[in-house]
Amino acid sequence: MNTSDFFYDLPKELIAQTPVEPRDSSRLLVLGRNSGEIEHKHFYDIIDYLEEGDCLIANDSRVIPARIFGTKAETGANVEFLLLKQISGNKWETLCKPGKKAKVGTKFNFGNGIMSGEIIEVKDDGNRIVDFDCGENFFATLDKIGQMPLPPYITEKLKDKERYQTVYSNELGSAAAPTAGLHFTTELMDKIKAKGVNIAYVTLHVGLGTFRPVKVDDVTKHKMHSEHYEIPQETADIIKETKAKCKRVIAVGTTSCRTLESVATQFGEIKACDGWTDIFIYPGYEFKVLDGLITNFHLPESTLIMLVSAFAGFDNIMNAYKTAVDEKYRFFSFGDAMAIV
Repeated sequence: MNTSDFFYDLPKELIAQTPVEPRDSSRLLVLGRNSGEIEHKHFYDIIDYLEEGDCLIANDSRVIPARIFGTKAETGANVEFLLLKQISGNKWETLCKPGKKAKVGTKFNFGNGIMSGEIIEVKDDGNRIVDFDCGENFFATLDKIGQMPLPPYITEKLKDKERYQTVYSNELGSAAAPTAGLHFTTELMDKIKAKGVNIAYVTLHVGLGTFRPVKVDDVTKHKMHSEHYEIPQETADIIKETKAKCKRVIAVGTTSCRTLESVATQFGEIKACDGWTDIFIYPGYEFKVLDGLITNFHLPESTLIMLVSAFAGFDNIMNAYKTAVDEKYRFFSFGDAMAIV
């Protein structure tokens, strides 16, 4: 398939700039995975599509305030740093603007000197490896000096940083939110549990590669970025029990989906483990774990719209997206949701 096959025309005014309140009042397009039938609901109606014994798998990664601004120690020149992923300790892969001011050996100060950093490597793709140094916990320092790394298509300022976190976020490390989970409220999750639906968690730290466009014409030639994941024993046990009872495993978001399918592909089963995944799911992929998917509306020609097309069928997804545009759904990170069941 060609990347251009996944293009759709999206009016700019449909790109959501701010989240709705309350979280679960966003709209929900329900798509029949096999039938292609479409229903229009609100997110709080998701409970009607879940059955006792099903399990929801959600990504509990928490977004770090990954955008920080440094001054060059020698000249005072300003450089913006975007933390992409933790390499080890306080060493991070970062995106720097302007990159020409961030050469190997260059030192920077952050937050009026409460943190410093040195460029120790320039990667082939232009990203920098930075070794940071601060007097306290690195994440505590970030919380003082960093800004939320909202996607480039969001131009409105976020008033409450917690609105770019899921209510169940717990494990620090993402450069972008697992946005399908933004629609859940604590109250809705309590109602879902009361119905006899299990909710379990995986961790996948979302990198900004999520937003990078596919630059090759032939989809199969695209190389995915790598992200770190973890599946705890409790989650592995719940998934196995759910499958043994012939109930459904439903992923909240493409990140949860990629975690489950990565592990099942590598080991032939779901097991407690952690590692790095660069799995690329596009039409033709055979799903090994997933029975349902809750997701947002994704960018044209992105790896994410390719993933949902693999799950629900190319024609079903492209028709659903056309319908969502016609019905003026809100798109992308702060937009409305889709449930594929």
